[in-house]
Amino acid sequence: MTVATLIAFNLTLLASMASPGPALLLALKTTLTSGRMAGIVTGLGLGTMAAIWTGLALLGLEGVFNLFPWAYTALKTGGALYLIYIAYGMWKDATKPLIPTSAEAPKLRRAFFTGFAVNMGNPKSVIFASAVLLVIFPQGMSLTEKAGIALNHLLVEWIVYTLFALALSTAPARAGYLRLKPVLDRTAALILGALGLRLIFSK
Repeated sequence: MTVATLIAFNLTLLASMASPGPALLLALKTTLTSGRMAGIVTGLGLGTMAAIWTGLALLGLEGVFNLFPWAYTALKTGGALYLIYIAYGMWKDATKPLIPTSAEAPKLRRAFFTGFAVNMGNPKSVIFASAVLLVIFPQGMSLTEKAGIALNHLLVEWIVYTLFALALSTAPARAGYLRLKPVLDRTAALILGALGLRLIFSK
């Protein structure tokens, strides 16, 4: 493993994180509705599970899924149903006014778990990670090198989601969200629901 390969991996990772998906939508929604710290902690949960998928890909989990297809199907279905559940809640509450009091703010432990569970619910991440890792990194890496790649992934995700939450927690960003809340929430709900259904019906 060289510095060049690690940079290539990080650039690919950043491009993947920037594309609209359940993780980015969850980070956006949580930050704007529940505040900066909840957004940051949600991002920590998202990043932790994403890094775990990369670590598992490095250890050959894709081969396990190939040997035991039922495990992949069970994990994929559970994750899809969870995405649909989140989408339903977002759609239902889209027109409700936002009253940001400390009593209504979600506990940070719940915010972390929600982020963790959303990324855990997409086992296709490990397939994607396997493909990227296979293209970028050489074969025969040591366990230490693999651990370093997973740790690098973790730090990149944590830093990006923290910066994202800090940027979105400003007064202009929050005011803009409140003006467009019904449209943005229902758009996000449709995307999350579609992703959940796609996970259920895709092979």
